[in-house]
Amino acid sequence: MHEIFLDELKKLNEEFMEMGVYVNDQIDQATRAFVDHDKKAAQSMVDDQEKVPKESLRIQKKALELMALQQPVATDFRIVISILKAVTDLERIGENALSIALETIRVKGNARIEPVEDTISEMTHNVRHMLIKVLTAYVQDDKKMARDVANNHNGIYSDYIKARKLIVKGVEKNPDTAVAASSYFVVIRLLERISDHTVNIASWVIYKTTGKLTELIDPNDAL
Repeated sequence: MHEIFLDELKKLNEEFMEMGVYVNDQIDQATRAFVDHDKKAAQSMVDDQEKVPKESLRIQKKALELMALQQPVATDFRIVISILKAVTDLERIGENALSIALETIRVKGNARIEPVEDTISEMTHNVRHMLIKVLTAYVQDDKKMARDVANNHNGIYSDYIKARKLIVKGVEKNPDTAVAASSYFVVIRLLERISDHTVNIASWVIYKTTGKLTELIDPNDAL
């Protein structure tokens, strides 16, 4: 019976990873569409917006069924709980990526601030690296790597502050960029939230490996 459980758990982990890789690609697609002013690419994401929540629900249902039918021991129970929690954060990340796509469709005006868009591209690269790293930590049960991911959040926050300053400076220099600036503020905030959710996943990696709930970001440091 336990072998059946472990086999089903392996499949569940694989599906969780596949969803994580897909969501990571969605971050790239959304921000690339935003920076390239590609409303068509953004619309394709909107048209396919049900995929992530449907996959999240499917994984959650499978995890709950696994617990109910197989009655896992304490260690296995932690693994299933970590999947249930982490997949919710993946879904939130997917929602944030979708919101960036929607912002691409909504934004009007051609006057843009190039240094801000360069910073957005840099933030995107960094948050995607964080997500891949935390997924790797999850698979390898690497709590040190998970803590490293949490530490990377400070860099994302620094990028966020840098982008805010560049936005203000850009509008002061050229008031015509004010319309784009409002969208910039939305997008950099969404990328910062993606980082937050990635750190949440890191905390579930630590729970999975140690059984301890750990706060990896000081709530007093929140925006």
